[in-house]
Amino acid sequence: MSNKTPYLRVGTTYYKTIEKPLISGDKISILVRWNRETIISDHGKTYVSKVPKYDGFCCIPEHLEYTQIVQGFYNIYNEIPFLPSSGKENFIDSIPFSMNFVEHIFGEQLEMGLDYLKILLQFPTQILPILCLVSKERVTGKTTFIKWLKEIFGLNMTYIKGDSFGSQFNSDWAAMLVVAIDEVFFDKKEITERLKYLSTTNKDKLEAKGKDREEVDFFAKFILCSNNEENFIQIDENEIRFWILKINTIKTENTEFLKNLISEIPDFLQFLIERKFSTEKKTRMWFSADEIRTKALQKLVFKNNNKLESKTLELLYEFFESNEDEEISVVPQDLLNMMNKMFRPTYWTRSDIRNLLKETWKLEPQKNGLTYIRYDIDFAGIFYQTNSVGRYFTIKKDFILNKYVELLN
Repeated sequence: MSNKTPYLRVGTTYYKTIEKPLISGDKISILVRWNRETIISDHGKTYVSKVPKYDGFCCIPEHLEYTQIVQGFYNIYNEIPFLPSSGKENFIDSIPFSMNFVEHIFGEQLEMGLDYLKILLQFPTQILPILCLVSKERVTGKTTFIKWLKEIFGLNMTYIKGDSFGSQFNSDWAAMLVVAIDEVFFDKKEITERLKYLSTTNKDKLEAKGKDREEVDFFAKFILCSNNEENFIQIDENEIRFWILKINTIKTENTEFLKNLISEIPDFLQFLIERKFSTEKKTRMWFSADEIRTKALQKLVFKNNNKLESKTLELLYEFFESNEDEEISVVPQDLLNMMNKMFRPTYWTRSDIRNLLKETWKLEPQKNGLTYIRYDIDFAGIFYQTNSVGRYFTIKKDFILNKYVELLN
């Protein structure tokens, strides 16, 4: 159709398919509204009769058996740029860069990562977890992963800044397969709730400036990237929609790495097609909560929902790092005093700290008031000691170091 004429009429409106140049030197094909009189002026009156006509737009995602026209409707979902290759006996030997990169991103969950990519390719309407790539380090490959997926899925993927997601207008990404959000820092619970809703719904309201809201099919998968590992989003301990991966630094940087990945895309697609799933569909998001529960998720949940414990651990970790003591004796007021000086004034009480020590950490105070070495912090941040009397708790260095390593690192 597009080889005969660059124009089409959908309903009563004319459009032109144009090739828009990109900064990379590539071009993308997009539809732009075009005036009928302009078409006549440029090509003559009889030319208009040759323009293909369709009843409306539809959005039917399909990668392996793509169809532009579906029962008289023009499919706004785009054909992917690369077709799977064929004729090779062992595709895995021809995709070393792709396999190494997927292993770098997904680590020990490599097989699940390949399942995730296989689902994107073969079952584009399948709901998937919100994939979060986090690392406070640089040169990790997070951005390369997004660019690589963009090359694979073409115009069916977009990436936006975190602040754009909070906008009410969503016409630029509501019909996408993948929406990657870079530089994520969602400090409002409402944004988290919206993201969670969109990750599991099959309908949404498309809204553009100056147009009425329109209900559309929604099948987008979200990928979040952030340099903030500890609180880039507000989630609770029962959250089951987020698959959070801590991405390590790439040891040897290769400036041609993305080009190498792109060159392998046809073979990689065929590899995904022929590869069998390593997991079975267990939930509406395919993967179970246990399968996507990672240390990075536990760390985020801990930071979001256990701020008193995290601050107490941070304080005591700092104490043991700067002292040779193997244990510390404290009453709740001691910890409260030190936290108010080490951090900004807190809103916790002695009762909160006592509950943490007794109920969460299962520690018991002395049965009677005894003399102990009491620690405090001066305004230079240095720990100093005095003598005091109280029913103190004894906290071991190993206990704190183990908890700190387990939950904060």
